[in-house]
Amino acid sequence: MSASLAASSGAQHAAILGVGSYRASRVIPNSEIVDAIDSSDEWIQQRSGIKTRRWATEEETVQSMSVAASRQALERAGIDVAQVDAIVVATVSHMFQTPAVATAIAYELGANQPAAFDISAACAGFCHGVALASDMVRGGSAKHVLVIGVERLSDLTDPTDRGTAFIFSDGAGAVVVGPSDEPGIGPVVWGSDGEQFDLIRSREDWRDVIASDNPRMPHLVMQGNPVFRWAVYEMAKTAQETLDRSGISVEDLDVFVPHQANMRIIDAMARAMKLPDHVRIARDIAEQGNASAASIPLALDRMMAEGEAKSGDLALFIAFGAGLAYAAQVVRVP
Repeated sequence: MSASLAASSGAQHAAILGVGSYRASRVIPNSEIVDAIDSSDEWIQQRSGIKTRRWATEEETVQSMSVAASRQALERAGIDVAQVDAIVVATVSHMFQTPAVATAIAYELGANQPAAFDISAACAGFCHGVALASDMVRGGSAKHVLVIGVERLSDLTDPTDRGTAFIFSDGAGAVVVGPSDEPGIGPVVWGSDGEQFDLIRSREDWRDVIASDNPRMPHLVMQGNPVFRWAVYEMAKTAQETLDRSGISVEDLDVFVPHQANMRIIDAMARAMKLPDHVRIARDIAEQGNASAASIPLALDRMMAEGEAKSGDLALFIAFGAGLAYAAQVVRVP
């Protein structure tokens, strides 16, 4: 008879223990965007709800923003970096194909050689990372996991593209996920709709860029109206499924933290979900812009700082992005 393998086992429950954020320092008002796209401040606000966005300086890299947000999250969680067993970074704007930026972040933080890897699920990446971290803590492969959502999308934005030039932004958000006496992270509902693959994507293949006589960085492009229709219809269904799987009703929610893609999408989702008046809704996009994988932790951190999200509140995270990939879960605010 062959030998038996030992089974891994972890904590019964997992929760978010601390949240941190870093906003890129350059505040870019609509007035700096409009001339290049023959637009106006009024048009941008009506279309997206964005008044300003944050863009990084040359010194504010994907790595440096991640380290700053992570240190804040660790301090708030009361967890020493040496206790971190794994680091998961959600990003699409780390410019190296390999190695993962997570390994460099781990080294700069002074972590004790944790598992460290990047994931690419676009704007839904942070929710994917939280789901992975919860499973790791409960499965026994890690006790404390640092999840980072970080983007420097100003590098991937075409300032002359009327459909996207005003949308994207830079920043980082981080959470520490660890063991808990009670469930703090509900079941994830995630998936992808590859039929919509072309709705949000990089304009060029890198091979085409290299072959071009005038090579330039591939920029993001998006088909705005189809994305709007898909997001409102599909994400309302995903939100309800998430609540059902979490064993709560929409009346039990305290906070709604959707991906900060577009204020009109956020408002339409809230109506489709029939959110009660008492549910506080993240609207960080107005000042931050769309920070993709960083948008949910940035928005949550702002709500906590302003007293709109309180410790123990039930919050629904939901995000969608290129692919079209999506994910959602209910969490307890730390």
